[in-house]
Amino acid sequence: MQIDRQQIVDLLRQRGDEDKATQAESALPEQLDTDKDKDKLSQLGLNPQDLMGSGGGGGMGNPLGS
Repeated sequence: MQIDRQQIVDLLRQRGDEDKATQAESALPEQLDTDKDKDKLSQLGLNPQDLMGSGGGGGMGNPLGS
């Protein structure tokens, strides 16, 4: 699955992890493939399921909360 870097940054900020959000902004390509780039996601404390559960192509909100 392809995902925009900004969605990852937004998710990290939503979780209160500003340091990792800043790291993602500078280190990640604009588009990531959740399968090919799972090592990069792992370094940020994320896994592909985190991103799929967050709406993928839409908003990052979780209606059930975190």
